[in-house]
Amino acid sequence: MAKYDTYYTDYGGGSKAARPSLVMILVDLALTLLSVVVFVMLLTALIVSRIDPEYTWALPMLGLIAPWLYLLTIILALYWVVRWRLKRAALMAFACLIGLFSVSLFWRPDAHRKELQRKYDKNFSYSKRAFKLLSYNVRFFYDDAGESSADSVAAFLERVNPDVVCLQEYYPDLAAHSERLMRLVEEYNTVQFDPGEGNWHRQAILSRYKVLRSGVIMRPTKSIWADLLIREDTVRVVNSHLQSTGITAFDSEYLTGHAYLLDTAREEKLRSIVSRFHDNCVVRADEADTIRGHLDSLAPRMQILCGDFNDTPLSYTYRRLARGLNDAFSEAGEGYSHTFRGFFDVLRIDYVLSSDHFEALSYEVPKVPHSDHLPVLVRLVRREE
Repeated sequence: MAKYDTYYTDYGGGSKAARPSLVMILVDLALTLLSVVVFVMLLTALIVSRIDPEYTWALPMLGLIAPWLYLLTIILALYWVVRWRLKRAALMAFACLIGLFSVSLFWRPDAHRKELQRKYDKNFSYSKRAFKLLSYNVRFFYDDAGESSADSVAAFLERVNPDVVCLQEYYPDLAAHSERLMRLVEEYNTVQFDPGEGNWHRQAILSRYKVLRSGVIMRPTKSIWADLLIREDTVRVVNSHLQSTGITAFDSEYLTGHAYLLDTAREEKLRSIVSRFHDNCVVRADEADTIRGHLDSLAPRMQILCGDFNDTPLSYTYRRLARGLNDAFSEAGEGYSHTFRGFFDVLRIDYVLSSDHFEALSYEVPKVPHSDHLPVLVRLVRREE
């Protein structure tokens, strides 16, 4: 019998399971703690977007890293499945399931775009009733080197030839030095308002369609609107630039370059960054509430809201403004989209939202270097009733 006992023991027939090594025990312990932290952070990021930032202090910052949190959750779930730790795998799978409803705000599969192509025709030739709308924060027409980008922006607009252009941080004084841009602007019906002396924070709406009326929602011209006669329809187009995050280029370089790891004064600097971020989140929330009130007063009229919201899709600002509207990226985008050239190129903070009267046929973010933002170009068409 001893002989047979030895046989079964050698080939896994013994009743005692092999004990894990000390290294694996420590790895599992570390990843268990990481799983709990990631689980809590992801759920917090999903919940905090529903709460006014005034009551959530620094928690809205989780929206900046939400895509990474979700990706890390998937990786951890797969790890625990492979390790056959089903309870921990179930916990992370639960977080993945909850976060799945927000994935379309950050990433869309290519198959979704192919579905749109099949809906129209094999060549994806857009309906003649479709029109192109561009939203672009041009950073006062200054490029990365601090030189005028007005000519470059004009060349870009000539190439994409949009029917409606919503520009944020439009600086007419610098634009006037570009003959090319001025010639192009003259081809459009232009809506802009003087923000007052000493303030160059101005938005502009350029339209190939007739402008029926226009106005200001928030002064000094942080949010403006124009009623456009697009064929037989009157469409309210709102162009907004919401409060900045308060995080400067130096802050971004400080964080992305991991300079805080070697900085002895990092605690004070990090506290300053978080404090400014929170304060500006509160301002943006108030601005979003104001714009939301304007949009609600228009229902059920045709609406298009676009601009630089300075906030991610997992934010109070976005949830307030996107309520009742369709995000062009979620409808027609593909892959992962970012619109800000900085912070690891992961932030989508510029949007085109429209009421149910319209369908987004295409969504593009051309990679041009004329500003710290990237333009958002969409094709919209009136839905068939």
